[in-house]
Amino acid sequence: MKCAARIAATALTTTLLTGCTLGPDFRRPDVIAPTHYGQEPQDVAGGTYGGPVDIAWWKLFHDDELNRLIDRLAVQNIDLQRGMQRIEEARSQTRIAAAQGLPNMNWAGSYTRTHQSSTGFISLVQPRSGAPNEYDFFQNTLGASWDLDLFGQIRRAVEAQHATQEAAIEARHGLALSTLATLVNSYMQLRGVQDQIAITERHLSVSDHDVSLVEARFGNGAATTLDLAQARTEQANTASTLPNLRNAESALINAIGLLLDEPPRSLAIELARHEGSMPIVVPAAPIGLPSSLARRRPDIREAEARLHVATAGVGVAIAAFYPDITLTGQMGTQTLSAANFFSLPSRQFATGPTLSVPLFEGGRLRGTLALRKAEQKDAALAFHQTVMTAWNEVDNALTAYAQAQKRLVQTEIAWQESRKAVSIAQQQYREGAVDFLQVDTAESAALEAEANFSANRIQIATSFVSLYRALGGGWEYAAFTEKNAPTGSN
Repeated sequence: MKCAARIAATALTTTLLTGCTLGPDFRRPDVIAPTHYGQEPQDVAGGTYGGPVDIAWWKLFHDDELNRLIDRLAVQNIDLQRGMQRIEEARSQTRIAAAQGLPNMNWAGSYTRTHQSSTGFISLVQPRSGAPNEYDFFQNTLGASWDLDLFGQIRRAVEAQHATQEAAIEARHGLALSTLATLVNSYMQLRGVQDQIAITERHLSVSDHDVSLVEARFGNGAATTLDLAQARTEQANTASTLPNLRNAESALINAIGLLLDEPPRSLAIELARHEGSMPIVVPAAPIGLPSSLARRRPDIREAEARLHVATAGVGVAIAAFYPDITLTGQMGTQTLSAANFFSLPSRQFATGPTLSVPLFEGGRLRGTLALRKAEQKDAALAFHQTVMTAWNEVDNALTAYAQAQKRLVQTEIAWQESRKAVSIAQQQYREGAVDFLQVDTAESAALEAEANFSANRIQIATSFVSLYRALGGGWEYAAFTEKNAPTGSN
């Protein structure tokens, strides 16, 4: 506290002149971070190291289309625009709270035409001879007041509003990070689905060729009815997977469009598959140090601001127990004639302090103080929980990123070997050494192996996105809209 909660009577005069601010002062919570993250990925294509977190990490994919989408995201996303409005609301609330501690002045002028009833109160007195029952009344008043805020109730309220404003800013940063991760994830999944479509179409082409081959051999008596049925079954099964894949592709394109406030299907041409659209494996990713995580993640900084709000609220509740003095004054003129409106005898004024002392509130003040203290403790626990959650998310993301890369080697080997098996089975079938069941089995395995390899590449990309989301990097892409937003000062 900046002054003792109880003020001795001998110090009352000094207190009235200088004022003080009651309640606990906010101090940034200490965060005891681990010295390092878990074991970094070893023997994988994309490792991690302790360099500063890249705030434009999506550019590590070297995808121009993705970069263009993110450039549009900052200005087109509706959630980010709403977040900016919540910041403006908080700024306005701060200005309103600050105005309570400043002197205020107002002017009022009035004119009334009055007709007194001869049977009303005027009948109880003897009016002066010739005095009219109807007259004009002119009044002009300039008033001013100033709450001295002796014990800092207003100052603590302003402090709380400043912290609320910071919380709104950090909430938008968190929203920007979440929106960014959602866009990049959707984009990666889209490229994965499109690759699955291309893989399926290639295998369908092979299945079509197999059906033609078996039909020709069946016509020559070299193939059985079972061979023909198996070939057509493989063809139908392969073709049956395409509708679901195309449905997923359309849904992901629309999801990206929604993030950019674009109508459905408007990005279909722009996001069509092209050669080289599959994401690359990032060669190395800087992940920073655990000690910097609390200063980088928006949710931790928002939780800290919420704790600041609650701490200042305790000060507001404590100050409510103490007297408050407001200086007031007014001056102006009053007259029954417009001709005397500005004359010296028509002047009137009043000035003096107003002392307000809480005597009996029925337990409201004590209840409010208990509530604010409970809110402060809850906010402190929420901050601690947010920090612990952040560390867990980073550790889990690091593990997922490493394991997805380790799986990549095995899925690629399986794909390459399955292609060899298909080639051998087809050759042996043409030579009559095996029946078509061998070809069918080999081709099914090859389709699954290639699909797994493609899906694993996408899993690596989405694991990388999850890692950087956990690290709290990337929200800065949307920060320029906050700097360019009007602040106002009236």
